[in-house]
Order: sequence, then C-alpha cells, then structure tokens
Amino acid sequence: MSESCNSCNSNTCSSKNKQSNESDQEFMDRQALASRMCKIKHKIIVLSGKGGVGKSTVAANIAASLSKSGKKVGILDVDIHGPSIPRMIGVNDSKVPHSTNETIIMPVKVSENLIAMSIGFLLADKDDALIWRGPMKIGVIKQFLKDVEWGELDYLVIDLPPGTGDEPLSIAQMIDDPDGAVIVTTPQEVALADVRKSINFCHKLEMPILGVVENMSGFACPKCGEVTDIFKKGGAEQMCLDMKVAFAGRIPLTAEIVHAGDSGSIMQEDSETNKLFEPIIKALCNV
Repeated sequence: MSESCNSCNSNTCSSKNKQSNESDQEFMDRQALASRMCKIKHKIIVLSGKGGVGKSTVAANIAASLSKSGKKVGILDVDIHGPSIPRMIGVNDSKVPHSTNETIIMPVKVSENLIAMSIGFLLADKDDALIWRGPMKIGVIKQFLKDVEWGELDYLVIDLPPGTGDEPLSIAQMIDDPDGAVIVTTPQEVALADVRKSINFCHKLEMPILGVVENMSGFACPKCGEVTDIFKKGGAEQMCLDMKVAFAGRIPLTAEIVHAGDSGSIMQEDSETNKLFEPIIKALCNV
C-alpha cells in the first residue's frame, strides 16, 4: 500500500508524507487507508441523529439502484451492534470469503456490480450480541476501510448507526474527501430535533450535506388509496428551509418497502421499492 502512495503523482495528498506526531505504524496505516479510498470515485455517508428512521433502507436502496444502473458500488455497514444491511440486500447468511492474504478482507459479492461488508458477515451466529466499547468499534471501522479489498468503485455507500458518536466521527475523520452526507429523518418533531444535531455535526466537521430524506412520509392504504400522515408530513422540508440545507424528497411508508427490507428483495430487477427511491437518488447522486 505504501508503495502505491509513494508513487502517487498527487502533490496535495495529505498521506504522502509522515506527520510529526505519528509513529511509523500510524503512517503506514494512513497510507494504506488512503490507497484504498483513492480508488473509489464517490463516497456517500448515510446518517441520522435518530434511530428507527430508515437509514439502512435508504442506504440499501441507494446502493441497489446505483448498481443496477451499471455503476460499480460497495456498501459498508458500520452499525456494529445492529447490522441490517446483509438482510436488506439478500445476503443475510453469507460469510466473508477466504483470502490467502491474512491482511486482506474480501467483501461479499451481492451482484455483478455490488459488493458489501458488514460485521454481520463475521459473526458465528447472526444473533450474537457484540458488547464492545468505543476503541474496539473504531478499530473495526478502520479495518473495514483499510483492509477490505474494495478495488475500483464508482460509489461507496456507508450506512451509519444513529447519533453523532464514535462511528460517525470515526468515518468523518478517516475519509478525507466524502461527497457528502445523506441525512434521513421522519416528519415528526421527535425525530427532527435529533436530526438537526446531525446537520450541525456535518457543519462542524465541514462535511457537505447532499440532502435530507423524509422517510415514512404518509401511508397510502393499499385497499382504498387514502393517504394517512401517520408521522405528519412536511416537517423535514421546513427544517431544511430553516437550516438552509437541500431537501432531497419524501419516501412513503408502504407495505412493499417493509417487505423488501425483510425479504432482501431490494436487489430484484423489478423492485417496486427501487422505483419509489429513483427520484431521491437522482437528486442525491446526479444519475
């Protein structure tokens, strides 16, 4: 990895030279991380200050839609305690493939254009609880970025757990040049109060915000078609106006979305869920 950095023609890369306050091992690790990340054109971080708003649903659908459009995509599940990406993309029973190189972690191949990594692929039993403190989580996140054989990708989509703690901060500090954050919320004030913190988190770390997605925005009855705003409607758009950030659009609460997440059918070519997300992804990714 360090040879790749040493031979790089970029004069502005911060990983080219050793910093005065880092050890040789820290320098080598930083170069290895930079070498991985520089092969990925776009990095999208999906986050929220509130749990249960559908971050993983949004992240999985972004990755699935981009991969179906012909882009080479990786999805990284950074939710160490509650990894749900493997189930959503239909590889819940998969394990990390064996590698002849002990320092390289091979991702799980989901489709021709999509690869994935999650702590869920490394558990002996998918119901095991990981009782880890911050340093262990940060170490695993660094491994997922530095040691996974991501290869050359058009997009890396990173699904984060809720809040503004160890995991979001580690990702923000380890990735120098993310395209930006997609922030997910539901319309009610209970969620928006925490999501405002995520917006300020991004501002403080100078991370661009690609847009805010209002998830679970209205439920259309499959029998009569009447729309019920279970979690209200429009709260995220007003928040975006107040905080001067982009509003990416709304996703309704539908039985199809719930079923797709539980069954892993997001990757099906005729997925109704992907169709619902198409306008959002075009707004976020310009594809």
